Amino acid sequence: MFGNTPNGIDGSMKVIGDRISILKKEDLLSIVILPITNKGKLWLMFAWLLAWSICGVIVFANYFQLTNQDAKLFIIIYLAFWIYFEVTIIRAYIWKKYGKEKLWIQDGILHYQREVNKKGKIREFNLSLLSKLNLIELRATRFADTVAQSFWYKGGERLEFQSQATTIRLGMQITDEEAKTIMREVNQFIP
Repeated sequence: MFGNTPNGIDGSMKVIGDRISILKKEDLLSIVILPITNKGKLWLMFAWLLAWSICGVIVFANYFQLTNQDAKLFIIIYLAFWIYFEVTIIRAYIWKKYGKEKLWIQDGILHYQREVNKKGKIREFNLSLLSKLNLIELRATRFADTVAQSFWYKGGERLEFQSQATTIRLGMQITDEEAKTIMREVNQFIP
């Protein structure tokens, strides 16, 4: 659609699926990618997080009642794993609930931000120092690819580019079609 967009900026707005919006103006390209939103799974993730947290607190509280050194060592090792998965679940839940990826190109600079609740570091890249965006291929037989694309995981980037020997990945858990559309739009701006 052309004309005034909801933000009052003249340009064309394209919506891809229910997660991606692309705004194009003559001197601006702006892309917003929302995480996968499934309210039922999000509620289930919260219940899982709550249960996991309660289990960890109970195990930690019982640590002080133990006298056997082997049992104490086991609890310490268990709690190390528990903390790792607690942080992983919290990060995934917060991302699914409040996060979004923003990419915009303006004045020869590509800006990229992983925003959570309107906060997040903006990374800037000079377009003349970038490679074109490339699709990260998924293999159905690869366990890591399957896990990275699951709802329960934060990650699963599908696009990447190089900037001064650094690889930057973006487009978490988007489809091949969505990734190719974003590639076409962004690569027009990269010399």
